[in-house]
Amino acid sequence: MRMVNGNFYPIFTFERSILISMSDNKTTFTSTSQYVASKELLASVNVAVALQKPLLIKGEPGTGKTMLAQAVAESLGKKLVIWNIKSTTKAQEGLYVYDTIQRLYDGQFGEEGVDDIARYIKLGKLGEAFDSEEQVVLLIDEIDKADLEFPNDLLWELDQMEFYIHETKRTVKAKHRPIVIITSNAEKELPDAFLRRCIFHYIEFPNAELMEEIVKTHYPDVEDKLLKDAMEVFYWIRSIKDIRKKPSTSELIDWINALQIGGIPTDRLREELPFVGVVVKKDEDLETLKHRVD
Repeated sequence: MRMVNGNFYPIFTFERSILISMSDNKTTFTSTSQYVASKELLASVNVAVALQKPLLIKGEPGTGKTMLAQAVAESLGKKLVIWNIKSTTKAQEGLYVYDTIQRLYDGQFGEEGVDDIARYIKLGKLGEAFDSEEQVVLLIDEIDKADLEFPNDLLWELDQMEFYIHETKRTVKAKHRPIVIITSNAEKELPDAFLRRCIFHYIEFPNAELMEEIVKTHYPDVEDKLLKDAMEVFYWIRSIKDIRKKPSTSELIDWINALQIGGIPTDRLREELPFVGVVVKKDEDLETLKHRVD
């Protein structure tokens, strides 16, 4: 077991034999030119695809949870459908919406076809994924932003891959079961019934070796010394206990780009912290760093 943010998560060693049956499959996910995934994450994605279960991804902000769905779609050559969840989002919106206002408006102005209710049924993102002529990757992004009942309201649809439109008495059944990726920032606990239906993976923060590989996918010509010195300072900042918002992978990538553009010498990187606002975003964290440097 490994403790992450006060919670314990099991560590699974995926032996090569587990993935042998997938090795010749067209639906095997691999890292892309813009997204480097760990072996454990690759295994989790491919197991979820093979078992036809939603993949629930957790991890601290900036570890590439949302970008994972884009990478899976790119790697497998599939369309990506994104359902961005907000605090006001209801599960029904992902299925379909009946536009009664437009129908009333059309009726008042004598538009033809007002009696055809199907004209006023607009499929949501889940409905769009179900109705697609080809298999798609469906990203349900930041599910924990919605209310507590939101995940439970999707249990039937994610299990059976279908839903019923009461107004037209039509059942929308998935023509091809979508590859479902769900992200969460752990702002709320998700219901046990929902968790039982998912494959779970926690994206751990990249170690130095993986981080170097990630950076080089974005800037393959970055100078070795710049990369080494920037990463050293970056991990030092993350190690400071009093830093409230730890800088993320995306912020390191932006910082390295800023250092390259600015032509900043790296000899005194820790002492001078050039463009520090690229990696540190809170006033109190800047003050903490200032005291450490002084």
